[in-house]
Order: sequence, then structure tokens, then C-alpha cells
Amino acid sequence: MALTLAEQLMHTTVRLECDLGNGSVSTGTGFFFSFKIDSEKHIPVIVTNKHVIEGSRVGAFVLTKKNEKGEPVLGSYEVIRLNNFESLWIKHPDQHVDLAVFPIAPLLREAEAKNVSVFFMPLDNSLIPTKEVLDNLSGLENITMIGYPNGIWDQKNNMPIIRRGITATSPKYDYNGLPIFVIDCACFPGSSGSPVLIFDQGGYMDARGNLNLGGNRVILLGALFAGPQHVAEGEIQTIDVPLKQIPISLSKIPNNLGFVVKAQKINDFLRILNKNG
Repeated sequence: MALTLAEQLMHTTVRLECDLGNGSVSTGTGFFFSFKIDSEKHIPVIVTNKHVIEGSRVGAFVLTKKNEKGEPVLGSYEVIRLNNFESLWIKHPDQHVDLAVFPIAPLLREAEAKNVSVFFMPLDNSLIPTKEVLDNLSGLENITMIGYPNGIWDQKNNMPIIRRGITATSPKYDYNGLPIFVIDCACFPGSSGSPVLIFDQGGYMDARGNLNLGGNRVILLGALFAGPQHVAEGEIQTIDVPLKQIPISLSKIPNNLGFVVKAQKINDFLRILNKNG
């Protein structure tokens, strides 16, 4: 049975597991992306944030397998572990752009040599909005974010968690002069690297209030990379002694805002990839 558009989007992401070498393991989100050069040539990569893979000595991808018909086999997946993980990524040269890409063509060839076929649905540069598309957006858009908040996932089926929210600042403009914008959505550690999309089914309203019925719309706005938090103080021990210092804990509480690096910055990697051959 053919996948619905929503189901296809659920196969665009990959859970990243990073061994930091100090006994701790972090998780993050990556998403598959294909740079389409022409009708026959494309360059497949995984996109995430620089800080997701920073300091990682060993990293792992969890990839769903596919059957002879090219369909995903839920519950059957291949775990690929790689040493010197951070060094395998290409980082965006701009220090203000928290993006990195991992060319996956060698991994796919290696898997095929072992008679292992993996299933994923890459996003591509046709989904990155042009200025014309951005101008046609309203200042307030519903957004969909796909990823692995706090490392949470459907482990049995290797499926991500989908969250919904709205744009908190307009993607038309650079927030504080940087190539980012803000979303109002529950954002947690592990969500870093999640694709942020406009995904409308059955119709949508444009910037001028015109209702477009009967059509679907998918726009890749960018990748989540950070979110502001406030700190709450909470007692962890009560000592009824005058002038005694009371130990306290500091809890960082997300305020349901997220910073998103704009998808247009993904295109910067094409020049680097072409240069590297």
C-alpha cells in the first residue's frame, strides 16, 4: 500500500546516537536530504546541527530496511556505528549557522554490498522556499516538527515523534539579523536537528487571505537548533538550622520556543560538496 504524504514525512528523519567518550551518550535528530543536480544526478546527505555531533567519538544511525517492493519493513532496521563520528561530518563554515551534513552515498553502497536495502524519504532543494514562496506566506503559519525529543521514539518501528506549533516570528525575516526565525512549539533536548516544515493537507490560506482548497503544501523552513530556557530553583533538602546554607537544585525549563536555522543555508553545502568531489 502506498504511503500517505504524512507517512512519507515520518520517514525523512533518523535518530542519531553519539558516544561522547566520557561514559555519556547523547541523542539528536538528523534528516535525509537530497541535493538534486539534474534529472539523473543527486547527492544524498543527512542534515543535523554541529552541536549534536560535537565531541562524538562513536555515532550510530538507525535505518529502516525495505523489502523487494521498495516498501519500508517496520520493526526491521539496521544500526550503523561509525568511529571518529564528528570528523565524518562537513560543518557549515559560518560560525552563526549551526548545521552539518553527512554524505551517505558510501554507506548506502556498503549496505547494498551486504544485501541490505534501507528505506528513507529524503527532502530536497525543491522544498526550500524561494523569496516568492516566502513572500506568499502569512506572518503566522502552522508548522510541523519531526524528531526525537529527549531521545523518545517508537523503538519497535523506528519511527519519530511529530509535534505541531506555529511560527513565532515570520520566516520572511532574519531574527535579530541572523539567518534564523523562531517557532512556538515544545522543543526539548534531542529535538535539535529536527526539520521544521509547513505541511498543509486539503487547503491553506496565503498571505493575502486567499483560501487555496484541495491542494497539499510541503515547505522545508529549516532545522531546529536551540531554544530559550528559564531556570527554576527548587529545594532538594530542608535543614531547620539558622544561617545554615540550604543546597538547591537548578532546573532548566523550556518555554516552548525554538530557534530554527533557515533552510536556505542548507544550499551552501552544495558548493562544498561539489568542491570535495
